[in-house]
Amino acid sequence: MPGSTPPRSSVVLRVENLCLTRGGFPILQQIDWTVRRSEHWVILGPNGSGKTSLLAALTGYLTPTAGSMQVLGEIYGESDWPQLRRRIGLVSSSLRHLFHEEEPGLEIVVGGRYAAIDVRDTPKPRDVREARSLLRRVDCLSLAERPWAYLSQGERQRLLIARALMAHPEILILDEPCAGLDPVARQHFMEFTDRLAQHASPSLVFVTHHVEEIGPAFQHALVLAQGRIAASGPIRSALTTRTLSSAFATPMRLRRRGHHYHLDLPPSGSGPRF
Repeated sequence: MPGSTPPRSSVVLRVENLCLTRGGFPILQQIDWTVRRSEHWVILGPNGSGKTSLLAALTGYLTPTAGSMQVLGEIYGESDWPQLRRRIGLVSSSLRHLFHEEEPGLEIVVGGRYAAIDVRDTPKPRDVREARSLLRRVDCLSLAERPWAYLSQGERQRLLIARALMAHPEILILDEPCAGLDPVARQHFMEFTDRLAQHASPSLVFVTHHVEEIGPAFQHALVLAQGRIAASGPIRSALTTRTLSSAFATPMRLRRRGHHYHLDLPPSGSGPRF
């Protein structure tokens, strides 16, 4: 009807036959993947499986060789992808080195509104209010004035989530957020991620090597192996002993207790050596 607002698509992200080749070497091959609103996904796979390359393609840092990408209703090649990045929240260890050691937590979060690092201008009052609200939401309000250099890895990860949420993203990508965390900090972070997913929040994509980091909030999984999809869909059908043994090229057994997962690996003498 004239003047009516079209309904938002239920699809947040869709890639079809996505291929990526560099130097004649295939990195991603025939990736088909769809994420719908309110779905939370895990991307799992060994080193070199293509997880990082897939994220780089989705955020426009790597150009696909073939296939199509649609993110938040925008079509790759027809839309301003750098502008689209502002609607995608990204929490990655690759961001940690970008912040100045003396920059306080509040300023880091405020910068997320403008996709900016080291904001020198005096923050607007409304930005300060929202940043404090987000710091409270991620249980880090006490870090508002603390410099980046004096934050633990777990505190930094929560701060980066608050920063990502500052831009009101429609999809939030957590790229190996538990890397570098000790077991206690990892457990606390996993519990926090589940709480985040249970409330009104963007669709989450959680990238990891470890099934132990998968919480009950994640009901879908994409398993990659050698640049191809090994399994995709509801987590109970995508994550199986057979799939993971094939993806990691090592016999293993997947155990599930409730919503928690654990892998039993063979003794080092019966598997590939590093």
